[in-house]
Amino acid sequence: MTGRDVAVNINVTERVNPPKFEKVEDMADLGYLNEASVMHNLKQRYASNMIYTYSGLFLVAVNPYYNLQIYGSDYVAAYKNKKRTEVPPHIFSIADAAFHDMLHSKENQSILITGESGAGKTENTKKVIQFLTAIAGDHKTAAALTATGCSLEQQILSANPILESFGNAQTIRNNNSSRFGKFIRIEFNFAGQIAGANIEWYLFEKPRVTNQSKQERNYHVFYQFMKGADKSVKDRLLIDKGPEGYTFTRKCRQTIQGVDDRAEFDTLVAAMATTGFKTEEQNDLFRVLAAILHMGNMQFQATRNDEAVLREQVAAEKLCHVLGIQLSDFTRAVLRPSIKAGRDWVTQSRTLQQVLLSVEALARSMYERMFGALVSRINSAMSRPDGKSTFIGVLDIAGFEILEVNSFEQLCINYTNERLQQFFNRTMFVLEQEEYTREGIEWNFIDFGMDLQPTIDLIDRTKPIGVMSCLDEECVMPKATDKTFTEKLHGLWANKSDKYEAPRFAMGFTIKHYASQVEYSTEGWLEKNKDPLNEN
Repeated sequence: MTGRDVAVNINVTERVNPPKFEKVEDMADLGYLNEASVMHNLKQRYASNMIYTYSGLFLVAVNPYYNLQIYGSDYVAAYKNKKRTEVPPHIFSIADAAFHDMLHSKENQSILITGESGAGKTENTKKVIQFLTAIAGDHKTAAALTATGCSLEQQILSANPILESFGNAQTIRNNNSSRFGKFIRIEFNFAGQIAGANIEWYLFEKPRVTNQSKQERNYHVFYQFMKGADKSVKDRLLIDKGPEGYTFTRKCRQTIQGVDDRAEFDTLVAAMATTGFKTEEQNDLFRVLAAILHMGNMQFQATRNDEAVLREQVAAEKLCHVLGIQLSDFTRAVLRPSIKAGRDWVTQSRTLQQVLLSVEALARSMYERMFGALVSRINSAMSRPDGKSTFIGVLDIAGFEILEVNSFEQLCINYTNERLQQFFNRTMFVLEQEEYTREGIEWNFIDFGMDLQPTIDLIDRTKPIGVMSCLDEECVMPKATDKTFTEKLHGLWANKSDKYEAPRFAMGFTIKHYASQVEYSTEGWLEKNKDPLNEN
């Protein structure tokens, strides 16, 4: 509010709803449905700590950025077996509806949780799983206990702290942002009891392992491990410094306000024990973390012949000791790798820049493979061979991102959201229009999914080639650079698509997405797409 009087043309204003519609629970009930009335209603409810609001079939959640006491066992009981109209809007109501629809129709159900980065998707995903395990679990029968002495429901809930430690990080917008997408299947038997669970993961943000902005952090587990692990464990893995002493964690924030990394490490270890991780398995995970930290501290320099050599061997020796490999074999693989040329293997010397890129690629690959093995181990703990009938799936995909500097990772995330939004529009609005036909309402069919097609074509089309195809093509060209890739894109799409713009000065391009216009920097794209790892 500025206190100024502003004259506005009445033709560009929207109608105001009567006072009886103030803080309405379902915005489909608004007499005048427009953007201004929707935003006003959400704002008024948010100011009264009512963060959930229906919009027809959908539930809108506004992130309060602090803990509200609306998810306890009393709230679970209040929303169990209740119709949507009998209780205020809540994520529990959506989960309860999915559970009962599954039981009555004997068909699988899915809950799609989407929104921009920092909107609260991961937290709401956790609440859905909390509610389902509470209403469907049977904690009383001894047969329901696993080999660890814990119930299957407890194992499912314990999977979340593990995934958050290894897959979440602090970003500019969010202190606990999931840096991967996941589809969680909660499987049920015919009686509606939980019979297993499975997690599929997508779009893991590998570059964060080696590079972060100053306002962000690496993955939580690095800080939790360095601050919370026993001294004996760290001594065995030769970790003798805090986050400020390692290259992959020192150039960003070290702490999160209000978060105790030591306590979070204790929670992680307890969750792994509940899920059935043996001490040896936990130590293997910590060994990979330590190896990555030592790898980041290796220092190289260039000779007069522009060949890379180790400046000092301390970090490399620690790395090889932790992994149980020979120093000479490792340094040879990094500095003079064997490259397959036809049927023969040829030793090739590397420049300083090539070695630095290879080391970072190796660290990223190690972490991603560890994460994949971690999820597989969790899945094996939650898997049950018999008794499965139907499932409820919860999709928590990485949210649309607009950062200070947007790179290849943001394009992949935003492209996924573009595709998801197209599927959402087409599926939901097609179903609605089919309902009109069944009811005999005269209606000209509209394909809402086509609204986003030009942007999708710009990214993934092959003729003319889109951004992804152009990037793949440039990666195999011998003298291609980020600059030649960018110039080629401009030649293909500048002034030929209203969804594409070429900036005047920066090296990159701008795409008009459904959510917003985003400017992407193409610096480092060729190397990110290649992810230079040698076969040896």
